[in-house]
Amino acid sequence: MKTNIEQLEEKYLVTLEGELDTAAAAEVEKTLQPLYNSEGKDVIIDCEGLEYIASSGLRILISILKGAKAGGSKVVLKNMNEDIKSVFKLTGFINIFEVE
Repeated sequence: MKTNIEQLEEKYLVTLEGELDTAAAAEVEKTLQPLYNSEGKDVIIDCEGLEYIASSGLRILISILKGAKAGGSKVVLKNMNEDIKSVFKLTGFINIFEVE
């Protein structure tokens, strides 16, 4: 699993590539920990390279969303493939996140 955070002037751009399964979740969470307090900056998460997401991965994204909302920011998920999008639909998370 590859995770990258790029800090731009008014937002964070996160790129996720690979499988965000239980085995990868701890490392991904450590990498994304700074986004739990996004300091008023929006968080854009590019899921184009994301092949799979487990419940532990969904938990990480929800934690980022809670922190962003508390700071007046938003989280946008972009470029989800149909498999990832169906997981978000089944869990109801499609209604919680802003999806482009």
